[in-house]
Amino acid sequence: MQENHRIETWLPKLIIILGPTASGKSALGVALAKKFNGEVVSADSRQIYRGLDVGTGKIAKREMRGILHHLLSFQNPKHGFSAGQFKKLAERKINDIQKRANLPFLVGGTGFYIDAAARGIKYPEVAPNQKLRGALGRKPTKELYRILRAFDPARAKTVDRKNPRRLIRAIEIAKATKKPIPKLSEEKVYDTLFIGIRRPRPELRRRIRAAIRKRVQRGLLRETRNLIQREIPEKRLAELGLDYGIAADYLKHRISREAMLAKLESATWRYAKRQETWFRKHRDIHWISNETEAKKLVKDFLSKESSEQQPKP
Repeated sequence: MQENHRIETWLPKLIIILGPTASGKSALGVALAKKFNGEVVSADSRQIYRGLDVGTGKIAKREMRGILHHLLSFQNPKHGFSAGQFKKLAERKINDIQKRANLPFLVGGTGFYIDAAARGIKYPEVAPNQKLRGALGRKPTKELYRILRAFDPARAKTVDRKNPRRLIRAIEIAKATKKPIPKLSEEKVYDTLFIGIRRPRPELRRRIRAAIRKRVQRGLLRETRNLIQREIPEKRLAELGLDYGIAADYLKHRISREAMLAKLESATWRYAKRQETWFRKHRDIHWISNETEAKKLVKDFLSKESSEQQPKP
């Protein structure tokens, strides 16, 4: 009988918890990390910033329940942070967690951060083009979106079309590389389990509405006022997320409180739908609706035996 010989490789395990905003990712990440001896690496492009706690829905210390969380509140909000930079930091944190014999959970809703860290996308290192940025910065966001769609239709489908910074950066990359923002790397770095939280649309909308009211009660306006006092420009405030630009409009008496709440809900709902669009492109996501389903997935994932998951002596 002829034996089949193949190269046996072992890949470290990484579990990814994803879903749209207000779906319950943080709580699920903590529950799973508690049960399976894990640590959490945040994959949220706004929660990396210091002082952006309430408006980004950043998990509170008491909600962590003793679970170590990484890549929260380390960056100055005056400065940007690329997916390439996140990839390097996330890989370092994930490797450190694995060296401690703990299980890393990558938790968040920023699709391009997740793709960079877990799927191995190599984002092009494109230096800022100040001349191009200056020219594009004078254009309205609708025009920026049309320009991006002409260069990179796929990226245009998932980008925040109301965020000029993201639009300009995507155009900058597309013009510099003469091609769309990159396809997935074929190199598999981790043995991954992708768990997505799916909520019925009416339920997700209710959760978004409740989350917005909770943020306002917890001090969104105070946090926005503090950012303004730190001399963060209004344009940058809008780039930092939906909540801060809208809250700033209220603080400057441009809109009423009722209009602020309505705008926050509408903008957050649109953002959640864009997140769902991003996640739908990936068929390896296991969609769940409750914690019990997630725990079973993780248990099965950790117990499966194969030469690809187990190191040989």
